[in-house]
Amino acid sequence: MRQFIRKNIWAVAPVVFVLVALVLLGSPLSSSKVQETPAEDDNLIVVGVSQVGSESVWRSAHTQSIQDAFTRENGYMLIFDNARQKQANQIKAIRSFISQQVDYIVLSPIEESGWDTVLQEAKDAGIPVILIDRKVSVDDDSLYASWVGSDFVCEGQDAGYWLEDYMKKQGREDDEVNIVVLKGTKGASATIGRTRGFNEVAKVQRNWNILQQVDGEFTTAKGKEEMARLLDQYEDIDVVVSQNDDMTFGALEAIREAGKTAGVDGDITVISFDAVDAGVELVRNGEINIDVQCNPDQGKYVEQIIQDMEDGKEIEKAYYVPERVYTQENVGEEENVTEGISG
Repeated sequence: MRQFIRKNIWAVAPVVFVLVALVLLGSPLSSSKVQETPAEDDNLIVVGVSQVGSESVWRSAHTQSIQDAFTRENGYMLIFDNARQKQANQIKAIRSFISQQVDYIVLSPIEESGWDTVLQEAKDAGIPVILIDRKVSVDDDSLYASWVGSDFVCEGQDAGYWLEDYMKKQGREDDEVNIVVLKGTKGASATIGRTRGFNEVAKVQRNWNILQQVDGEFTTAKGKEEMARLLDQYEDIDVVVSQNDDMTFGALEAIREAGKTAGVDGDITVISFDAVDAGVELVRNGEINIDVQCNPDQGKYVEQIIQDMEDGKEIEKAYYVPERVYTQENVGEEENVTEGISG
């Protein structure tokens, strides 16, 4: 195992970290200036994180889990960058991390492709890259050390199998089922995986008719816009599959404004993903039929991987975080997931 040299650096971080620095260092920090840290900071593990953005409630919770894991109290100096949904910003951030000689880079990639060159630069600099949430498609998988996240294909399959069972319980297994799909950001791992998983189940259902699969960008506004358009275009929509809760919130607004109802006793069956608190509450109220969890609490697992690498332990190439599926029948039950991650 290579010996990691701790760097005396400070970089732009969220406001909360700036405030902490002001208290601890007793000196003003420039938003664009790298400053030396006191001697006691020499042993901090420096981690540069490039986050997708802040496009959803789930993403905010995901960011919080990262910030909670990589604290000074836990022995880390965190350099955090919000890419604001632009891959070019992420590539720029990674090159900045390399120039600052961080110890580790944590990347949640906006898209799967386009990473070979910059990840090779990180590898050449001897800086391990750990992927979080989303994956990359590269010719050489040695360009990253490990990945932590959700099994998106399994999530999509879970939604499909639930719908199959639900239709049987409703006595509609032979009825034509008209489905629309609000997909997430084009090229994102969650979009690719959830689409693939659901479509694998749908293709063997002879009576399922997927009317359209449209890009809802993982946002409430776009979800509402696309759902309103679909409701205008199709008189009979039985099911909406929305690939995250934020789009679902927008879709529910559009459904109400169209004079229709959604959920357990409604005109349109609603399948959602993420299971943020507000989404789970709508499951409890019956407005969402099923919410497939995408666990945002991933920072602690990345931190454990880094600790294992620091200790010279062998790590897996991929780790899946524990997740569950919420329906009105089980929403009040205790969590049935374990705390560990599976390789």
